[in-house]
Amino acid sequence: MPTSSMQTGTASARALTWAAYISFVPIGIATVLLGPMLPALSARWSLNYAQAGALFNAQYLASTCAVALSGVLASKKGYRFPMKAGLLLMSAGLFLLLSGSRIVGIVCIGAYGAGLGLAVPPANLLVANVSPEGRSARLNLLNFFWSMGAVSCPFLVAAASRSQKIPMFLMGVGAFSLLIAAGIAIMPSHIAEPAAAKETGRMLPLIRANAGAFLVLGILFLIYVGTENAFGGWVASYSKSLGSLAPAIAVMTPSFFYASLMIGRWVAPAVLRMTGEIRLVQAGLLLACAGTTSLMFSHELTGIALSACAAGLGLSSVYPITIALLSTEFQSSRVGSIMFTLSNVGGGLLPWAVGVFSNRFGTIKAGLIVPLAGSLVMFTLYLRKWSRTAA
Repeated sequence: MPTSSMQTGTASARALTWAAYISFVPIGIATVLLGPMLPALSARWSLNYAQAGALFNAQYLASTCAVALSGVLASKKGYRFPMKAGLLLMSAGLFLLLSGSRIVGIVCIGAYGAGLGLAVPPANLLVANVSPEGRSARLNLLNFFWSMGAVSCPFLVAAASRSQKIPMFLMGVGAFSLLIAAGIAIMPSHIAEPAAAKETGRMLPLIRANAGAFLVLGILFLIYVGTENAFGGWVASYSKSLGSLAPAIAVMTPSFFYASLMIGRWVAPAVLRMTGEIRLVQAGLLLACAGTTSLMFSHELTGIALSACAAGLGLSSVYPITIALLSTEFQSSRVGSIMFTLSNVGGGLLPWAVGVFSNRFGTIKAGLIVPLAGSLVMFTLYLRKWSRTAA
């Protein structure tokens, strides 16, 4: 390859990777927004635990439909098109979330959920495929930027709530998303996407040739996002239900979880130079089980914070490494679309299950069995002997 072509390819890879990184900050905020806002929305719309849990279904049902569409759009128009469309739709949902009745709010939750479904899979696949070297490290950094948004969200919601400026906060996040979409739209024409974005090969033969990995990865994608959402989405409500914390402090407790996710993803590239990705995930899932179990017996801020940090640190590398394994096992954006669709199904199903269990037994502690079981199942699946290794 000529030197000029190599330089252009390197510049394109860098620009595309950073576009994905920056877009994941508001995406991280929007993804976890329901958790810190759940107590306020429950009071505003008079929701019980099961009805509050159903809000996650609204977000992730819409997101699931959008994920299925994102794979088609990515294969036909490239990764950037669904990223831009998703950021625009996310902005619209955030702008109008508190503008009307409960029904309008649920529609807006669905709208920004659909935006997430359009934008997240192509951004992950873009970063995974822009260069084959260092895939796991780059995906951990991508999700580090997501965690930056997720960590800041509870603090921003708490601050906006105290000053009664929640609508202004939502509009600010929406405006940030619009700005990033505009930046992606005006990228120079010489910025070239990976050829894999335009793949046209048949999908079924590829799945049949590696059916075992497809099944295991499908279950992992289904369970992981649901487990993360079940813990992060309900820890604020759990903390508030204890009655021992001030409401503003309870709203901010998800930040302990998302901060440890962020730190874990930040240090993962260095850790991966000393150990294998499978071993890292296995150790992390055991730590996540310990953190979730500890939370169920915590009643004060110190115990809640330590438990949330343990669970977040344990889960931090699971998703990026699972995506890296997907990219090495299946070089197909349409297979990726199936996996991200499953992740969105789980993302709504497991937090809803927490609400159902909590409502049935009259305590959120009972619902926390759901993320604990999710971590245990994933640990069992990661005992599998993988045929390939993520780079």
